Amino acid sequence: MRKPVVLITGAGGEIGHSLVTRLSDAGTAVITLDLTPLDATLAPRVLREFTGSITDVPLLDRLLAQFEVGVIYHLAARLSSRSEFTPVTAHHVNVEGTLNLLEFAQHEGESHGRPVTFVYPSSIAAYGLPSLEAKARAGRVREDEHLQPTTMYGCNKLYCELLGDYYARHYKQLSVDTIPRVDFRAVRFPGLISATTVPAGGTSDYAPEMIHAAAKRQPYACFVRPDTTIPFMAMPDASAALQALAEAPRERLRRTTYNVSAFSRSAEEIRHTVQAAFPNAEISYKIDYKRQGIVDSWPADVDDAAARADWGFAPSYEFGRAFREYLIPAIGSFYAS
Repeated sequence: MRKPVVLITGAGGEIGHSLVTRLSDAGTAVITLDLTPLDATLAPRVLREFTGSITDVPLLDRLLAQFEVGVIYHLAARLSSRSEFTPVTAHHVNVEGTLNLLEFAQHEGESHGRPVTFVYPSSIAAYGLPSLEAKARAGRVREDEHLQPTTMYGCNKLYCELLGDYYARHYKQLSVDTIPRVDFRAVRFPGLISATTVPAGGTSDYAPEMIHAAAKRQPYACFVRPDTTIPFMAMPDASAALQALAEAPRERLRRTTYNVSAFSRSAEEIRHTVQAAFPNAEISYKIDYKRQGIVDSWPADVDDAAARADWGFAPSYEFGRAFREYLIPAIGSFYAS
């Protein structure tokens, strides 16, 4: 008998670190797939650790043979800023890798006779507003508005949302087997801020980079303008959202992709908050116009009413609490020690 497990791809990243901890604390049997080995604090929490790529189909076949995967959290991706420099590689990893996982989920669902829950973290990068004036007029943007991404990463994420919807609603619907085998559920995340992992090159990472630099007593030049405003979320709320969506009854979900958010603040507001906690912090501005243009195309805020209504999304960390109780104490203690 194959052992029932949850699979997390990209488990060593910012979201994965938090999610592995949350699921293992709840007693869930977790297996992971990542390009590099998990760090020493995370590895003991998983049942089996696979090192490799989501583009490696024979490796996925080995997983299928050894384990009965009921839930997939597909976190592995090439992030936004890096994707702009290597768009072909980004497409290979972000799209073809996701397609491999969807096929894996389809075969897994067929093998044990019930749908596999496929949880996919999408991104605010799926949006694309044409100007700052349009951004100001748009207000809180809903899931089906302004979907004209301006980056390869955003294009990849939006297309994978559509692929997931296809597998969940339409794949094989003209064949004898008319029961969907993939229960696809996507969360369109805002910028994420973690206290336990170092920022990894995301376009929204100016916020966590400010805190990490201040805690290390290093100067930091923010790469966006002071007035730049997008929504954010603390990492514990992000992993909680993924788990809550995975566990939500299928009949309550009216969509396959949901917005989530916790607070929306400008870079200057974040700078003031960090400097209040670290009075000696040196935070200046040096605009990276490529990344600035990307962030300007994202909404200043998103409408997450559907997630709150359908599966009870409710973030624990608003702006003040996120910095006061989570980010600043944890990051400050880490570097102090």
